[in-house]
Amino acid sequence: MVKQGRTRAKMGEQGKRGLMGKGYMKLIVWKNACELRRIIYEITKKFPKEELRRISQMRDSARSIKQNIQEGYKRTSIGIYIQHLSIAQGSLGELSGDVDDCFEDKILDKQKYKMIDSLIGRTDYLFMRLIQSLDIKRKAEAT
Repeated sequence: MVKQGRTRAKMGEQGKRGLMGKGYMKLIVWKNACELRRIIYEITKKFPKEELRRISQMRDSARSIKQNIQEGYKRTSIGIYIQHLSIAQGSLGELSGDVDDCFEDKILDKQKYKMIDSLIGRTDYLFMRLIQSLDIKRKAEAT
């Protein structure tokens, strides 16, 4: 009986530790990245089979955006965090180009294109502001 109580207590502690360091989940830029990844995975399911390479590229870049925000947040310095955010923003740019190409190639209709393009634009702006803010903080800490 006592053993079960300890196990539950340990599970509770592990659950709390599991949530520590996940402040990135509060960031709108991260939430947008999650939404982009979900949308890209969903729309690429309907792409023609001959677009397998493009499907893979788009999914990889969408996933990279989200993953680099998370990884950078877990790093020990603001400079490294900014570097990961810049990589994520680069992946966003790559995804934006692919979305443009899909619209031009008539794989995406105008409504989906506008919706995705708008989300990409808002996310890019948030990256810019977050990076600027962190850079100011980094410079202040250096003095």
